[in-house]
Amino acid sequence: MPERRNALQWDRQPGHYEVYYLTFTEPATGVGFWIRYTMVAPLPATGERATCSLWLCAMDPRDPAANVGVKSSLPASELVARDEPFHLGIGDAWLSDRGMAGAIEHDGKRYAWDLEWAPRLPAYGHVHPFLRAAKIAKTLLFLPHPDVEVTGSVQLGERRVGVSGARGGQAHLWGSKHASRWAWVHCNDFISEAASEAGEPLAGTFVDGVSVFVPRFGREIGPSTPVVGRFGGADLISIGPLAVQRNRSEFDLTGWRFEARTRGLRIAGTVSARREDLVGVTYHDPDGELAYCYNTEVADLGVEVFRRRGRSWERSDELRADGRAHFEYAQRRPVEGVELKIA
Repeated sequence: MPERRNALQWDRQPGHYEVYYLTFTEPATGVGFWIRYTMVAPLPATGERATCSLWLCAMDPRDPAANVGVKSSLPASELVARDEPFHLGIGDAWLSDRGMAGAIEHDGKRYAWDLEWAPRLPAYGHVHPFLRAAKIAKTLLFLPHPDVEVTGSVQLGERRVGVSGARGGQAHLWGSKHASRWAWVHCNDFISEAASEAGEPLAGTFVDGVSVFVPRFGREIGPSTPVVGRFGGADLISIGPLAVQRNRSEFDLTGWRFEARTRGLRIAGTVSARREDLVGVTYHDPDGELAYCYNTEVADLGVEVFRRRGRSWERSDELRADGRAHFEYAQRRPVEGVELKIA
């Protein structure tokens, strides 16, 4: 069995945060979902106790006023985990390598999920083994399940959304502190200009990238842009120490343009998100500092795929994901005019 990288990393000591999340877009309704299982163990100087939390966010592009962001927190003693087979529990909620279920009661309404998937591709990681061994990165990100088909249901108060054939990904990250600014994208719901038939999504195709600025020596440096993916049966693993500096990246609240390459494969991506589709939430670092994150699971993404032909690059495909891409922008101060659903 391949290593999935889902095992809990927290050693019950302070100064640590850890996140598991699933993102997907339900094809029949167009509603995007972001479900998180998290924990944070603050440093003693904050005076705060360790907690674990469940989060559910939903974005409906047909009615953005109905977007959802709810969170429920418990003492860290309610977090239990088993490595093999992987199983994580927060209260009555659970997560495994084949599904998740849980519920949040908020303002007299019930928000719940009962979802399953079958593992397909192996796990991918964004931090090069050298950087992991040197402990340079303050956050490590893995994709235990980069390309899955999600089925089940999600309850949003009085509304029940059936989930069938939804393409998504499950990720796991942990560390001691978030970056100062970043953008992230995931998509495995592409239509191909060259290969798709009858508008069917491409199987076994995905991209997942992050671009970060971090504080170093009293100033902000970056962007550092690791990108992983799979296109036409070939892996793109652009995470080397030099590659992440060379990968082009420009991002803001509602968009991101990026490029990444390996020896024989190059991609150029453009993300576009509507401001009204962003759900604002607040992240708490172990040192007490806050980060403000604006996330949507209904963004647009176009990716041009290039193959090396001799000394030149030749475009081999153009992929589109309209309303099916998952995008996040974050910084250290709130964005005016965008509601924080989770403070």
